[in-house]
Amino acid sequence: MCDSTRPGGDMTAKLRLLIAGFLALPIVAAGQGLTIGTIDQALGRSGQKSGDVYRVAFPRTDLHVSVNGIDIKPGLALGSWAAFTGSDENTMVMGDLVLLEDELNAVMDKLRAASFEITAVHNHLLHETPHVLYMHYMGHGPSAQLAAALKTALSVSKTPLDKPAASAEDTAPPAWVNAVQEGVGRKGAFKSGVLSYGVARSDQITMDGKPVAPAQGLAEAINFQAAGTNQVATTGDFVLTAAEVNPVLSELRSHNIYVTALHSHMLTEEPRLFFMHFWAVGDPQTVGAGIKAALSRVAVK
Repeated sequence: MCDSTRPGGDMTAKLRLLIAGFLALPIVAAGQGLTIGTIDQALGRSGQKSGDVYRVAFPRTDLHVSVNGIDIKPGLALGSWAAFTGSDENTMVMGDLVLLEDELNAVMDKLRAASFEITAVHNHLLHETPHVLYMHYMGHGPSAQLAAALKTALSVSKTPLDKPAASAEDTAPPAWVNAVQEGVGRKGAFKSGVLSYGVARSDQITMDGKPVAPAQGLAEAINFQAAGTNQVATTGDFVLTAAEVNPVLSELRSHNIYVTALHSHMLTEEPRLFFMHFWAVGDPQTVGAGIKAALSRVAVK
């Protein structure tokens, strides 16, 4: 036992306490958060951190999809993604994969072989060529295993898996971007020719008793791109409670915005959520105003 009455005794006791506290820190930290580099190495690309969520994108830049003659940019409606949360040994990943019809079941089989859950398969668009499907999934386990299994599943599709080339810096946004933002009444993010919104709900969504973040696919996702002279196309999905479904549907239709799908993306969320996909082409401010009207019927921040 250290005698603090001896010269230096008090300092020795304090030093021991400091060392003990310092040594304890890595033990606590090791059980928290994700080692991002482990996921990046397994997937061969990096993502973006949003709070406790690490989200990695796999845009289908290989596809040339059109809707009624409008070429769809990958950022508008062709973005596969994976959102990781938890710790290195206890990770949850959930996301959405954009797949061609002949890719769907091969990817599904690989995910199920790795004990992933498939939570939804459906359309988002109408009249697109070629036809694309969207598969939602969820997995639990060590982050390195999940990331490796996801890459293996994607490898049986034509999804580009090489590290993406650095995208060119966007110049000043074109005039239609400001017009849309005025119509919507909110600022979005403009990148690679697409104006995007991710509007968080104001209520708390849980799954198996744990909170689910907007970056895990629970934000109102609204995207715009140019579609000809003084025209924009918009698509995305509204994340809705049961009570919000028909008020939002009515607002969209009254503003000449097509509803293209209504379905679930998850299995055990609380409260129960419904995802309403939409499509419209028109002048920027009018289309933006229609989206604003629909958002007014949703509990958003």
